[in-house]
Amino acid sequence: MSAKANREARALLLKEYRGVLSTHSKSMPGYPFGSVVPYCLDDQGRPLILISRIAQHTHNLQLDPKCSMIVGEREAEDVQSVGRVTVMAEGRKITDEAAIEAAAQRYYRYFPESESYHRAHDFDFWVLHPVRYRYIGGFGAIHWLDDIALANPFAGAAETGMVDHMNEDHAKAIAHYVELANLPQAEPAVLVGIDSEGMHLRIGQSLHWLAFAEPCNTPTQVRQALVHLAHAEKWPTVEAADA
Repeated sequence: MSAKANREARALLLKEYRGVLSTHSKSMPGYPFGSVVPYCLDDQGRPLILISRIAQHTHNLQLDPKCSMIVGEREAEDVQSVGRVTVMAEGRKITDEAAIEAAAQRYYRYFPESESYHRAHDFDFWVLHPVRYRYIGGFGAIHWLDDIALANPFAGAAETGMVDHMNEDHAKAIAHYVELANLPQAEPAVLVGIDSEGMHLRIGQSLHWLAFAEPCNTPTQVRQALVHLAHAEKWPTVEAADA
């Protein structure tokens, strides 16, 4: 299958941060039940969600873990001409304490308000383990994809260290990234995530993923990319690469 389609579908999941989760209805057997959920990708590139134990979609997943989540480009004027991806998956609750802490550390950066209600209001982390993807990149660009997830080589201490360092010591560089990418500047941006293909900035309650010109697989390569962007006059063109 096309490496280009894999890359574009993965980029769409990285760029967006909310989708429609469809589960098998417990109260209305035979009918799908859709609900809007925020998400970020976990250390293996799978959608990570935080959902209430009393929510309808949680009851549905407990009865039948098979589900799907569709994600489309935000604020699209013509939804049929832009990219969208459906992740067909099995939802699995995270139960291991170490894994819960790792998920919380990542999720809180993306959605800071979640920290106040995670434990206090009986919310749990779930991971959507992909089975297959349906990616539509526009008219006629239709693909079934088996595996587009890409593990984050920096997940954990390395990523946290880079994120904290940039936010504490390089606010001007982050502001320059915002300007280069023509992102909203109403509030200061905060770096919340780094993966091999780009970085996530949070501006207010919105998340924005900015792709590196080429993949970075070591912290040194990330540093070089960030320094280069801090002095760039325009956002670089992303180089084509195999998925």
